[in-house]
Amino acid sequence: MSYVESPSRAEALLTSPGAPFAVVPGEDGRLEYASGPRTLREFAEATWAFGDAPFLVGEDGAAYTYQEFLRAACGLARRLADVYGLRPGDRAVIAGRNHPEWQVAFWAAQLAGLVAVPLNAWWTADECAYALDDCAPGALLVDDERASLLGGWAARNGVPCLDFREATHGDGDDVAPPAVDVLPDDDATILYTSGTTGHPKGAVATHRAQVAAAINPRYQAAAAALDRGALPGTGRAPVSLTTFPFFHAAAFTSVYAVMAVGGTLVMMRKWDAAKALDLIDLHRVTHYAGVPTTALQLLDAAAGQRLATLTNLNTGGAPAPPALVRRLAEAYGDRIEPRNGYGLTETCGGVLAHYGEAYRRRPDSVGRPTPVTETRVAGPDGRPLPDGETGELLLRGQSLVRGYWRDPEATAAAFTADGWFRTGDLAVVREDGRVSVVDRIKDVVIRGGENVYCVEVEAALYGHPAIAEAAVLGVPHPVLGEEVAAVVRLRGGPGAVTAEELRAHVARGLAAYKVPAHVVVRDVPLPRNAGGKVLKDELRRSYARVGEGEGV
Repeated sequence: MSYVESPSRAEALLTSPGAPFAVVPGEDGRLEYASGPRTLREFAEATWAFGDAPFLVGEDGAAYTYQEFLRAACGLARRLADVYGLRPGDRAVIAGRNHPEWQVAFWAAQLAGLVAVPLNAWWTADECAYALDDCAPGALLVDDERASLLGGWAARNGVPCLDFREATHGDGDDVAPPAVDVLPDDDATILYTSGTTGHPKGAVATHRAQVAAAINPRYQAAAAALDRGALPGTGRAPVSLTTFPFFHAAAFTSVYAVMAVGGTLVMMRKWDAAKALDLIDLHRVTHYAGVPTTALQLLDAAAGQRLATLTNLNTGGAPAPPALVRRLAEAYGDRIEPRNGYGLTETCGGVLAHYGEAYRRRPDSVGRPTPVTETRVAGPDGRPLPDGETGELLLRGQSLVRGYWRDPEATAAAFTADGWFRTGDLAVVREDGRVSVVDRIKDVVIRGGENVYCVEVEAALYGHPAIAEAAVLGVPHPVLGEEVAAVVRLRGGPGAVTAEELRAHVARGLAAYKVPAHVVVRDVPLPRNAGGKVLKDELRRSYARVGEGEGV
């Protein structure tokens, strides 16, 4: 029997007492890793052992070895403490595109015992100002674009605004961070939610949570190795082209996975599929990490060729259509291992993962939880539902945030009294523990009393070769309440396929009431947030009257 057929066998090998990923109950009853770093400062300091191995590689050629990275981070940490007077617990904002120095700035904050606050690089000055007023930072570490955007706020509030591409150089060769105490239950990060409805909230994670987030991808990599019959921890260190923006929780999972084993992080300032192919060839990239949309565009650009060094294609940050796995297998067989996961800002990155042959067989799943993550599906009354029934996915575990920054009401609304986080996602837990996320609760279309899960219809649409992007939503109907509408962008542009052909394609696999009554074809990309999620509220506003014939 293979590990794929019995996933609990691999888990037992990795999590039994004395094993690398053994778990113990914490003081609050949540599961915790029994060993490993206790703080992000400890995690960063351990990378000194990787010496002159390449770590950070920028698109423009800027590069750092692990020792160069740690020297620069320690120098900036001392400067923040000694020159600017920041003390443990003070907030340090990091804002900018994916430059190597972004990582230096983030880890400098951790070495100084500061609370790192990554800001969305896509935000306007007003959006940034809201978060800055909310977290009251003691310093801003920014790139040149953000320096002009945030300089006014910094000047008005008397806060130093440092260009991190300059501030991370020239601090000497003494590798020693400030002499401060950093404890597991101290706050490590504040990550702001995407804020697609209302103001964003600052999700606060302790060091205890973030080190669990750093160990989680190591566990998942080890379990994936056992599944394919390999010995965990052997082989070439990963070279990862990570295209998630660094301020996004999904990027943390990828960065942690690279740092833990002395791998190389190749980055892009801005997504471009052709440029990504060139970087993969140039740096002999083994792991690709990005949202499903960019992964699909990468496969389009590769056209079944190139990607000769790639061994893993990892997606997260948004639901991955099953067509992605099928296209990867059709083009490259089982040479490139597909991986998918599930995580949120509030879980500090991925806490469920699906990989290899199991993912190929069940592409509608997001996999099994890490050892320190508990899952539960609850009904509208909050009571747990048996396996196989659909309800809200609740999570509890070491890597979850402690709450929202200075917002006890939002914290109480998001967490149950016994520590379970309400994700807002509808899901099903299978008998083998694998989880399938059905939809966002707010995105379910209720058509004449029947629930239509948008993710299911979107997956059917992505099965058509003409579909480049698809989003399904509900539009008002005077009798049914709502009807199903699809907004799509086509490969080859409008005219590549008709709306009737798309409806017929969906109808071959789904019930008639799930087939979109309206199909809107756009010739521009769907609006998305920085994490790759489609902004459905924006689409609903744009196509609210599509049922009346507008926009078709």
